[in-house]
Amino acid sequence: MRGAGGADENPGGTRKRIPKLKIPANIWSHRKQKNQQRDNQPDGGHEEEEEEQQEEERLDDLTRKLILREEELFTQDCRSEEEEDLLLKDFESLSVRVWMAVHSSFDATAPPAGRPDVLRSAVDAVLQQETQDQRWTESPADSAPVWRPLRWLRTHNQLLQKMVEKRLKDAGEDETGDTGQLSSITKRQVFRLGKRVKEDLLMAAVAVRDCYPPRMDILNIYGGLYHQAFSAHLAQLSSSELDLDDCSYLLFWVNHYYPDEILQQKELDGIKTACLGSLLLPDTLRRLEEQFMSHRQEKVKLWLSTALKKEEESWLSGKTPELIDCYYFSPLAIDVIQVVNSSLTEFSCAIKDQNKVQRLTIHLENFLSSYRKSVEDLVKANPSNLHPVLKATLVCEQQLRDYISGQAEGLAEDQKRRCLDTLSALRDCCYQYFIFPLHGKIKVFLSPLWTSAWVDGSLPVIDQLLSFLNQQLADLSDLKPACKQPLVCDLHQDLAAQYVKKTMKTRVKNRQQQVAGSERMVEDAKKMDGFFREEGCSSAPWLSETLCSVAEILRLQDPASVHLEVVDLARRFPDFSGAHVSALLSLKFGLSAADVRSIRTSVEENRPLDASANQSPPFFSSVKVKWINNKINQMAIKS
Repeated sequence: MRGAGGADENPGGTRKRIPKLKIPANIWSHRKQKNQQRDNQPDGGHEEEEEEQQEEERLDDLTRKLILREEELFTQDCRSEEEEDLLLKDFESLSVRVWMAVHSSFDATAPPAGRPDVLRSAVDAVLQQETQDQRWTESPADSAPVWRPLRWLRTHNQLLQKMVEKRLKDAGEDETGDTGQLSSITKRQVFRLGKRVKEDLLMAAVAVRDCYPPRMDILNIYGGLYHQAFSAHLAQLSSSELDLDDCSYLLFWVNHYYPDEILQQKELDGIKTACLGSLLLPDTLRRLEEQFMSHRQEKVKLWLSTALKKEEESWLSGKTPELIDCYYFSPLAIDVIQVVNSSLTEFSCAIKDQNKVQRLTIHLENFLSSYRKSVEDLVKANPSNLHPVLKATLVCEQQLRDYISGQAEGLAEDQKRRCLDTLSALRDCCYQYFIFPLHGKIKVFLSPLWTSAWVDGSLPVIDQLLSFLNQQLADLSDLKPACKQPLVCDLHQDLAAQYVKKTMKTRVKNRQQQVAGSERMVEDAKKMDGFFREEGCSSAPWLSETLCSVAEILRLQDPASVHLEVVDLARRFPDFSGAHVSALLSLKFGLSAADVRSIRTSVEENRPLDASANQSPPFFSSVKVKWINNKINQMAIKS
């Protein structure tokens, strides 16, 4: 017999130690053996299964009964060793069934997928034992059963850890599953591991979580265990040297698919992803990312330089670019966009720190600078195929501009601005080649402006000029319309600027001639606007309005009205400088020096503080009026 302390009454007086309950060593195969035995019984197998299920449904009830027996036994003054041994044996038997129920959490043919009540009952049994452990902890040490505390909750968590580790180990070694024709052993292994993590976490969220009380937060327990086990496998894979494809694929899982796709599924919303961290240690992750980045940088640089070199060789060979839909075309921009876009897409999935993307995009920036310089050098060389080459280049410029402005993700704003500035310089180089030869011709055509023949309408200056331009623009019929339109608009602005410059340098004889000339200006402005609209430039009605505003200032005779019109023009055009004001006012009859000073002062006072709020683009900055400085000085002396 034993005393209250539970020690054996033997000659040595020593107390017999009873081992704590642990996870049974055969827990991993016990369920499989029982299923096989049941399947091999053609008669009575279903009855045995039904009997077993009825037993398992009472795991929590059995736990309560055993705890009551324990309470009754250990509150007796005397108890037999046989009773204690029998109770311990029943606890051990119960523990095996509890751990089997927990171990079957992810078995689709067993609890909880088939019968969640069994796992729920097992979890309740674990929590009851935890409560009983606490009760005995608060009792005198010599009155507690030798096996207390059982620590079933700790055992439960250890079992979960072993389950997770074994499931991932099995998944990594299973070569029978579909791995999507992945090209390497490493890729296939990462895929199988990741797939098992995804499927098990979803199972934990959908079927297992409801079997546990919310306070246990079982989804985060599983989330942490799978994260830790997945991380260990990936660390082992990355410990050896990986080729670029394997490195890229592993980084894709670590930095993108696992954190951004798997853990972000709505069923896994309860997992505290911020607490999990990265699947790889910082040093390992940095090493792999540097390997990926260095190789990708070299590839992008090589691809872009090769594409440009191929284009330059085509130019120098005298080849004419291909005609597609009657317009000259070069594949350079499409090739560049594909290279950059695919690299940026791969980068966004492989690299954690997206700020590092500039290590790739700097090569796009360098390419554009080299491309612009190559075109400028080609223009200087002036080969026989220059016309069609520049037309094809303008198409490339537009495609690259559209890509950088809208679709190129990862470009910082300052880098995007520099790229667009380079493209603008490239475009201007091409436009100047086509427009500059016309600049001198336009100046010659406009020389009769404000002559008596032009004023009285007998000399159709603008009609003759537009007829000439119509012939010249016919040579651009094989330039893509979207590229031709800005060029035509630039030509329109150049013509308008030369028109205004010629007007500001003209001295008319009397007011009547000035009024008549202002009416002719309005007619000319409408003709130019109509012509350029037909040529595809319909986005610049402000040029016609500007010419009409200048004409209105020349037409008005009342100083106060002139004052208002000049101030309005200055408010619309921030680049309408004081020199321009003076040049325009010097044409007027009847304005005193005081009137001119008053208007100039008013213009400065009424300029918008924020020039960007003005909707009109720069115009007067292209109208050079250096000659007016002498006139201003003369007016100052006279006043």
